[in-house]
Amino acid sequence: MLNRLLFVLGMVTLVSSCSILQKSAKQQLADGFYREKSQTISQSVYVDVTNDSIRIYPTRRTNTKAEVNRFENSRLYLLQRNDSAHTRFLLLKSSFDIDFLTIPLKLRIAEKEVPPQLNANLNGAVYFGYRTDIYKISYELNPLNESVRNTNHLGYSIGIFTGLGNTFMSPTNTNSIIQQEYDGIVWTKGIAAIIGVNNFTVGLSVGFDNLLDRNNRIWIYESKPWIGLAFGLNLN
Repeated sequence: MLNRLLFVLGMVTLVSSCSILQKSAKQQLADGFYREKSQTISQSVYVDVTNDSIRIYPTRRTNTKAEVNRFENSRLYLLQRNDSAHTRFLLLKSSFDIDFLTIPLKLRIAEKEVPPQLNANLNGAVYFGYRTDIYKISYELNPLNESVRNTNHLGYSIGIFTGLGNTFMSPTNTNSIIQQEYDGIVWTKGIAAIIGVNNFTVGLSVGFDNLLDRNNRIWIYESKPWIGLAFGLNLN
C-alpha cells in the first residue's frame, strides 16, 4: 500500500512538472524552420507566428545551415481575409521527441494454464523517439463569405520507453508457488508508435516487464511480451 501511494505521488509530481516544462505544445504552430509542401512546391521555409498572422520567409543554405532569405518576398497569411481564394498547404517539422508515457491497458498472451489477460495497472515511463509534425493550413468560407484561416495538426512518432509500474501478484500468476497476494513493482520497457491529432494523443506499444523482487523467477509474465494502449504527454 505504501509503495503504491509513493508511486502515485511520484507520477502526479512528474505530470505537474511536465506542464511547467512544456513551454509550447507541439500541436501549436510555433516559430521555426519547416518544410512547406503544396501541389506545386516543396521547399524549406521559416515561419513567424503571431496572434493573428503567419508570415512565411524563404530560406537559403549557407555552410550546411539554413538561414532566412530576406532578399526574396515573404508571404503573409492573416487570420481572416475578404476574398474566397482557396489556399491550402502543409508545414512539416521533424524533431527528437521526449514524452511522459502511461500505458493503462496491457494485453498479455496466455501463459501456462492462465488465459490471455487484459491488465489495467498503474505505470509511467519516459519515451524517446523521432517525431514528425504536420500542420495543414487552409482557408474556409464563413456565412459572411469571408475566408477564415484554419490550422489542423497531425503528429506521429516512433521510439523506445522505459519506466516503472505495478502488477498484481497472486497464486494464479506464480503457478501457486506463493499464497499471498500483493502489488509488485515492475520495470517496464519496449517500443511504441504514437499519433497525435490536434489535442488528442494515443499510441500502440509492445514491451515486457521485469518484476523487481525475489519472486521474479516464478512470475509467469517475467520478460514475456505484451501489447498495450499508450497515452503520452510531450515534455519538449
